[in-house]
Amino acid sequence: MMEKLEMMYEGKAKQVFKTDRDDEVIVRYKDDATAFNGAKKGTITDKGVLNNKITTFFFDLLAKNGVPTHFIERLDDREQRVKKLSIIPLEVIIRNRCAGSMAKRYGREEGEELDFPTIEFCLKDDDLDDPLINTYHIRALNIASQEDLDTITKLAFKVNDVLKKFLAEKKVILVDFKLEFGKDTKGNILLGDEISPDTCRFWDANTLEKLDKDRFRRDLGNVEEAYHEMLRRLTGKEN
Repeated sequence: MMEKLEMMYEGKAKQVFKTDRDDEVIVRYKDDATAFNGAKKGTITDKGVLNNKITTFFFDLLAKNGVPTHFIERLDDREQRVKKLSIIPLEVIIRNRCAGSMAKRYGREEGEELDFPTIEFCLKDDDLDDPLINTYHIRALNIASQEDLDTITKLAFKVNDVLKKFLAEKKVILVDFKLEFGKDTKGNILLGDEISPDTCRFWDANTLEKLDKDRFRRDLGNVEEAYHEMLRRLTGKEN
């Protein structure tokens, strides 16, 4: 039986705890909600429970399709057992449609379909508001090697292929999403963090209704209902 020890780290949406195993940690999902790099704060009832279940579902799906992740098992409503990663400080964003900061940056209409999926990288640093960074700067600043970037890029697009196809069957458009990667104790690059309505834009395929954290960001209401609806579409269960 694995023993849960002291908390190592607390982020905006999760807590990470040491265990008595050097290569494993426990992640606990919180109900706290933030937007605009913490400028807006709130609580979404049972968000931690829902995101834990949604992330578990997606990581299981990705593992079955050959994507290596840090996920080992869901322990209870709020906690997961995962492999300990040394996180590469990059947010990896895949976009299938123009939305959010991309639409604003280029003055394009939100929801505009892109000719093909795109990838962008942001430096993971809240104090700097997670600025966009290109691959030359990533390599020159020794954040990641070209080999690591090639692996991350390949895995990110594979995640997109798997999720986009699956979600289309559930009448959900995968607009864009953010991933984080890290290296395990053996130096393998694995997908970490979470995949949930906190980190993805999910739109209903028929109505284009938002089923993600944009409902909180933009004060659209029915935030909890959107998270519940995503879990229901994935699993057929309400909770």
